[in-house]
Amino acid sequence: MKRLFVDIETSPNICFTWRTGRKITLQPESILQERAIICICYKFEEQKTINALKWDNGDDTELLKEFAVVAEKADEIVGHNLDRFDIPWISTRNLIHNLPPLPQYKTVDTLKTARKHFYLNSNRLDYLGQILLGEGKIKTDYDLWKRVVLDGDNRALSEMVRYCKKDVDLLQRVYDRLSEYDSAASHAGVLSGLPRWTCPHCASENVRVSKTKTTPKGMIQKQMQCKDCRRYYTIAHSVWKKYILDKTGDLDLS
Repeated sequence: MKRLFVDIETSPNICFTWRTGRKITLQPESILQERAIICICYKFEEQKTINALKWDNGDDTELLKEFAVVAEKADEIVGHNLDRFDIPWISTRNLIHNLPPLPQYKTVDTLKTARKHFYLNSNRLDYLGQILLGEGKIKTDYDLWKRVVLDGDNRALSEMVRYCKKDVDLLQRVYDRLSEYDSAASHAGVLSGLPRWTCPHCASENVRVSKTKTTPKGMIQKQMQCKDCRRYYTIAHSVWKKYILDKTGDLDLS
């Protein structure tokens, strides 16, 4: 399983305006400089190092090309608010630069997982890190973006990369906690060349039958539990027969 953890940092639009306020509407003609991606930080699940791709003095073209090569290797892409923020941002910048779209991918959005399964006080990554791991994001302020975008400050850019890398580290550890409650997006066992009855989360063969279930149409299913990662999953009756054959060498189910 090639699971890719990703976080991005972006620049704001620079606009020409006579007023500020809550009810001010700015038209696209007010934009002096389009927003862009400052950096993309990422790591594959099995890697220890968190990598960083940075823009070139405001130009994110090469950054996007390099990330496309990385994304092509991934079976899944994991991020927090990935489906509504990171992926649309990357796709939009690819479109503007007339670059190919990202390779087809499956996504795991930890924000959606948190909202789906829990009733937490907040679903923000910073809060999840604090409540689950005892540590949150690196504290920063709007001044850091000003120094990067307006001043071209390389030291500030390095600070932003460090901030983004911390988010990737936090993301992976939060994912590890939340994913116990979620269904697998890809079957890790099948991707590893193992039978379909193996654990789809971690590819373990150390599994047990938990109980028998039926669908509304009367199809028999078996709920399984992995003894290694503790997660539950469901297999079809025909797959369960293969499990029995592999484990006992005998299909006599009487």
